Amino acid sequence: METYDYIVVGAGSAGCVIANRLTADGRHRVLLLEAGGSDRRFWLQVPIGYGKSFYDPCVNWMHRTEPEPGLGGRAGYWPRGKVLGGSSAINAMVFVRGQPGDFDAWAAAGNPGWDWAGVLPYFRRLEDSERPPDAWRARGGPLHVADVSADLHPLCESFLRAAA
Repeated sequence: METYDYIVVGAGSAGCVIANRLTADGRHRVLLLEAGGSDRRFWLQVPIGYGKSFYDPCVNWMHRTEPEPGLGGRAGYWPRGKVLGGSSAINAMVFVRGQPGDFDAWAAAGNPGWDWAGVLPYFRRLEDSERPPDAWRARGGPLHVADVSADLHPLCESFLRAAA
């Protein structure tokens, strides 16, 4: 029987990072468990594939919330990844950081180190951005972050100006 120092349940973004960090120095053995299968599927490798994974029970737990008063008593649909990479594997290949105010609220609620200034260095360490390194972005991390601004349709800028 094989033995492990740690068992990590769930190979989504957090589980994979935790397993990687625990094994990075070579001193620990980790068993990483995932209920879903491989993320090597065509529709998970292209941005438009989100539409295919949205209701695919092979890669999506397809959770429903309890009925919500704010939704007129209806239950909400809550897609969650059931595949290596978890929900990050079924999110249309989009990388978006949380809002700084949300992190600051966590710190204000009694969670020191979870303010925006505390988590920003970890975001920077995580990414390999196509943008030049600055106070917000960095290069060399394990997560490639593409800059698609040059490929935006001209109407996107018009839409944003109209919304402002």
